[in-house]
Amino acid sequence: MSLLEILQYPDPRLKQMAEPVERFDDDLRAYIADLEETMRAGPGGVGIAAPQTGHLIRVVIVDVSSKPKIEQHGRLVMVNPEIVSYEGFAKGREGCMSIPDYTGNVVRAEQIVVEYFDEFGEQGQIESVGFEARAIQHELDHLEGLLFLDRLVSRRSDLFKRKTYKK
Repeated sequence: MSLLEILQYPDPRLKQMAEPVERFDDDLRAYIADLEETMRAGPGGVGIAAPQTGHLIRVVIVDVSSKPKIEQHGRLVMVNPEIVSYEGFAKGREGCMSIPDYTGNVVRAEQIVVEYFDEFGEQGQIESVGFEARAIQHELDHLEGLLFLDRLVSRRSDLFKRKTYKK
């Protein structure tokens, strides 16, 4: 396994649409292992999408299990994911490994149902709520060439410079 380069905004590849995965083979699973290692190497990373590493395929990983006391499904590898229903909306703060210096307020669905395939081609469906649902929607946006910057409630009042702390 190896760490992959995370593309940084304004890299134009972050604005490109990802293509569906058609082959569920050892090469895909090796790439997913590298993608997961890259996500876990970052500070506080709870999700990553293949386009963030320059691979324009429809693969995301979400794992919010490090956040205590929230409803979640653990490690989720989603290939060719699609939100099939959603309910409610809420504003919340988001950050992104591809935009490391800023966070912003974004409105997302509070509850979603997602259909997807895992890395072995097995079909799955989950219902997700709260923070996990927000993280999934954030990562799925990357597959469409969207960043949280594209969904800010207001560029004037809802984009924030990330605080840096002295060690």
